[in-house]
Formats: sequence, C-alpha cells, structure tokens
Amino acid sequence: MSAAPGRDDPALAELVAASARIGADPLLVQAAGGNTSIKLGGAMWIKASGQWLADAARQDVMVPVDFVALRAAYGEGGDVENAKRFLIGGGVLRPSIETAMHAMMPHRVVLHVHCVATIATAVRADAEARLAGALAGLDWGFVPYVRPGQPLADGVMARPGHAIYVFGNHGLTVGAETVEGAVALIETVRARLAAAARPLAPADDAALARAAAGSGYEAAPPEIATLGADPASLAVARAGSLYPDHVIFLGPGVPERVETGAPLVLVPGAGALLRRDASASARAMARCIADVARLVPAGAALSVLSADEEAALLGWEAEAYRKTLQRPAS
Repeated sequence: MSAAPGRDDPALAELVAASARIGADPLLVQAAGGNTSIKLGGAMWIKASGQWLADAARQDVMVPVDFVALRAAYGEGGDVENAKRFLIGGGVLRPSIETAMHAMMPHRVVLHVHCVATIATAVRADAEARLAGALAGLDWGFVPYVRPGQPLADGVMARPGHAIYVFGNHGLTVGAETVEGAVALIETVRARLAAAARPLAPADDAALARAAAGSGYEAAPPEIATLGADPASLAVARAGSLYPDHVIFLGPGVPERVETGAPLVLVPGAGALLRRDASASARAMARCIADVARLVPAGAALSVLSADEEAALLGWEAEAYRKTLQRPAS
C-alpha cells in the first residue's frame, strides 16, 4: 500500500475497527455489502469493492482515493463511476462501487450499511411516509431506488447536506465528523426503525428431504428455512426482488423449483433449500432476505425492483467483478 495521506492516522485505525464490528453484525452488513470511508488530508480511505467489512481488522480492505479530483470530475459532469482511476498509488483492488457517493458527501466519515431494519421499511410502498414519522427530528433524506454507483451519488446530490440517507430498496448511509458520531447515527436509526420479528416457523424436514432428493441441494438452516415455512414471509419473497445485493448474489426473486439451479429455492409451506455449493455470499444473502421478510408485516404493500432494474444490475460489469471475489462456502 502506498504512503497515502492518513495511512498512519489513528482515525483510520478507528474506522477500521468500527468497520470490523459493523461487518460482523448480519443485521447491518451481509457478505461484501456495505462500505465505509474517512477523508484524511487529500485522501479518502474507502473499503475496496468485493471485500468484507468483517475482515477489516485482519486484512487490508481499505484503499486511498483522491476524492478532491473525483469531486472536480463530478462537478464537470464527468463519469466517475469507475473510481479506480482516482486511486492514490495504484494497486490491484478497486474502490467501492459507492465511492462517488462517499466522496460527494461533505462529511469526514461516511458509513453505508444494509441495515435489515432499514431495508424492511425501505421496501414498503409507503416507505417515505413511514420514515417521516419514525425519523422525525433527525437530519435525514430519502432517495427513491436508483442503481448503485453514480446514479446513487446523483440521488444524494439532488438532496444534499443530510447526515442520514435512507435509500429506497437498498439501505442506510450516515455521515459525521467522527467515527463514533457516525456509528451513533446508525444505532439511532436502527433503534427508531426496530420492529418485532415474527418467530421462526418450523420447517417440514421430511418435505425438504423429498424436495432435495437427487439434487445438489440441502435443507437450509432454520433462520433461512422460515422464509418458505412462514406464510407472511413467503408472500414477501414471492413479491419480487427487493434490493440490489439479492439480485447480484441470489438472482432475481426466489425460485420454487430446484431445476432453476438458483442458490436459494423455496419449498412453500415446508421451508427452503440451499445449493450445497452455494457461496458464503449467497448464504449470507439468503439469511438477509429471511431476516427482512420476518420484519415486514403480513399483507404490507411492497415496492420491488422492475425487470429492467434487475437486468441493469445483472449486466453491470462492476457488480460482475464484485461477484468474482465472493468466498466459497465454508
């Protein structure tokens, strides 16, 4: 790693430690999702694309970016989605897909998470109205769903200056001058949006065994199987794709036939199956959709990604790259 500004700054070490804690909480971050950054001197240190925040304390997952140059290019109407050209000192890793959004926010510290409690609200058809009540008194803004990357940065810049952003069908971003302050904002929003999760519905082990017979599938663990066993959660899964990382790592929607070869397959009324060779990322995303679904009230109207929005994610080279870095199943 180059001797970029801030490399030895204690504030970067503080961000790394907080990133590892955030990344270890599956109700905040799943697999390689989420990203964190801090601006130190002329460098913005940000999580590299495809890396896991949970690994931040044991391996180098942060890369330095010339955020001043990126801001200038953005201001001139340039395409800043490929942020690798703004890397300081070069290197193999790419900056996060969300580098532009982090750079354009004025805050010293920016944290972006896929908070399950936030997503469970952000996928509701009336998300913005619900947020207005839950987040009253906080400095927040709502960005309706747009593709991650530069479109999301554009969405933030259309509503500049907030300390908290909820992204429709996506997640939560906060900005503050300190790591501690940013983490506190995440916890405040999570507490405001907290809801009681439905209990895990018991799986029908015999039915799952029959459905998996002769295939490359196995019964999912209880925290995932509930997605197919609980009628209300099943209805959420059947509604469609709810957020980007689901599409990237599990494919559109959640199929109900093993012939699809999808990482996660539902067996309605019985539970769910996982491919035996499903990656760690796919397993984390399967857990995420089950966790989100348990928080969505039965019968709630949902906003789902369109076929065109799914296609835009599946055909995006930046996401294809991130997917190549996913871990095998442990």
